[in-house]
Amino acid sequence: MPSGNLGAQEDRFTRQSELVPRDRLADLSVAVIGVGAIGRQVALQLAALGVTRMQLIDHDTVEHTNRTTQGYLIGDVGEAKVTATARAIAAIDPEISVEAIAECYRPKLVTAPVVFCCVDSIATRAAIWRREQVRSEFWCDGRMRGEVLRVLTATDERGRKQYGQSLFAAHEAQRGSCGTAGTLYTASIAAGLMVAGFVRWLRGQGVEGDVSLNLLAGELVVGV
Repeated sequence: MPSGNLGAQEDRFTRQSELVPRDRLADLSVAVIGVGAIGRQVALQLAALGVTRMQLIDHDTVEHTNRTTQGYLIGDVGEAKVTATARAIAAIDPEISVEAIAECYRPKLVTAPVVFCCVDSIATRAAIWRREQVRSEFWCDGRMRGEVLRVLTATDERGRKQYGQSLFAAHEAQRGSCGTAGTLYTASIAAGLMVAGFVRWLRGQGVEGDVSLNLLAGELVVGV
């Protein structure tokens, strides 16, 4: 690789150096469970941020509608979402280690201590949480429907208790999965809030446990 490219690679973190502690990132592995609308944006933002080891878990393949709502490319159609996302991550930084798991989440999977849960249904979230709550140091769940999003984060016992209370019974959920209606801009905002909470946690600052944003109504609700 030419020396000019090496210099660019070394300097790519300059503008965020006062905001993002790279020493913490170097020691962390991050799992993104579900790389649909929100999860793909989370993964790409983490790659740009400087995460060095990432695990992508999703059994789904890219469809044409995913080009609009999830930001996939026309050449990705028909491919596993984790494979397409891993390729996009490599285009940002080929030195990032990516484990692409093209299957549903299973309790026997060895996941990272930092988990971004970006799946479609409450029942699936609850099943993953039952396993991950005892081993995750940072847990962040992104939910979206239309132009309404919600980000829930748990980093301590209080947060874990509050998060558990958000896992209402499936019959109480709004009809349809998170993926039935959505926009890429809503997903990108949700991903940005999730990654921002992660950076606050890296800095040892408090993280809001529950953030809801209704873009249509212009309403923002923040809970501790």
